[in-house]
Amino acid sequence: MRFVDEFRDPELIRSTAEEIARLVEPGRTYRLMEVCGGHTHAIYRFALADLLPASIELIHGPGCPVCVLPMGRVDDALSLTTRPDVILTTFGDVMRVPGCHGSPLEHRARGADIRMVYSPLDALRLAIENPEREVVFFAIGFETTAPSTALTLRQARARNVTNLSVFCNHVTIVPAIRAILDSPDMRLDGFIGPGHVSTVIGGRPYVFVAREFGKPLVVAGFEPLDLLQSIVMILRQLRDGRAEIENQYDRVVPWEGNGPALTAIADVFELRPYFEWRGLGFISQSALRIRDAYAAWDAERRFAMPGVRVTDPKAAQCGEVLKGVLKPSQCKLFGRECTPERPIGALMVSSEGACAAHYSYARRQDAVAAS
Repeated sequence: MRFVDEFRDPELIRSTAEEIARLVEPGRTYRLMEVCGGHTHAIYRFALADLLPASIELIHGPGCPVCVLPMGRVDDALSLTTRPDVILTTFGDVMRVPGCHGSPLEHRARGADIRMVYSPLDALRLAIENPEREVVFFAIGFETTAPSTALTLRQARARNVTNLSVFCNHVTIVPAIRAILDSPDMRLDGFIGPGHVSTVIGGRPYVFVAREFGKPLVVAGFEPLDLLQSIVMILRQLRDGRAEIENQYDRVVPWEGNGPALTAIADVFELRPYFEWRGLGFISQSALRIRDAYAAWDAERRFAMPGVRVTDPKAAQCGEVLKGVLKPSQCKLFGRECTPERPIGALMVSSEGACAAHYSYARRQDAVAAS
């Protein structure tokens, strides 16, 4: 399959791993953060860390939108389901994110009308088919999924579908990267830049990483060779004393981004003054809200929500894992109280979460190493 098979070629992977080993300077350690949850999943799935020298440490960043969602936002959405006229819709990963009194999936088992959808357009269709009900779409994701929500709201306004609203939890990647770089306890040598988000926003927004912080960032794809090649590009920059933004994923990611998608986002959304991220706290201008022109479709304006801040369970160390301070297996609950079947922390819910990926692919290796 084109753009897959050639990026999984064993000989090319082997030679690229050898190139990485040659680029490593004796006595030096490298801490590289992959920002995207899809990269974290791929690194575990393909056991790419096993191909790297011990001096290269891969840090898992906050690139899983489900994982950075505060528990209070889940509770806000679930509060709507106490109304008999509301149908709450959302993506599959969100169905299992725990709130204070259970996940949306558990609330559905108790009788709440909560439905999984594959697209916000499914929520629009439900609203058209059920004109006597209020259909709320629990929107989540980085700039990757924001265009589909924006286009759905455009359609709802054009078709005058007044019983649809959106509970907007879209976040933006650049402020999160800046917050990580500003963190005093985080030492990083470079970034493997997100692939999915960059298909929308392009490479230009990351320029500050190199100019202000002197760190290289390479936007990467999701196949084994993509990720290994991005590490080669970062190591070459570090060897040469350079800090630049490079695009390994140029077969998909345009430098200037996707114009129509960015236009749709700008038309429907604006930046919030601040937004809470699980594990990172409040970050200014890091999330989107619905513009006044689409206020009639904004669930936060249409319905009263508790808006209560909820702290994570004290034993769950999601924040430390999100910031790369701890490895997933170092959390006290990992693999015991917290599993993919019974997640306590959000990082165990999504397949892109660091804990879920580690549980699925790496915990056997940990057991072998410990023995």
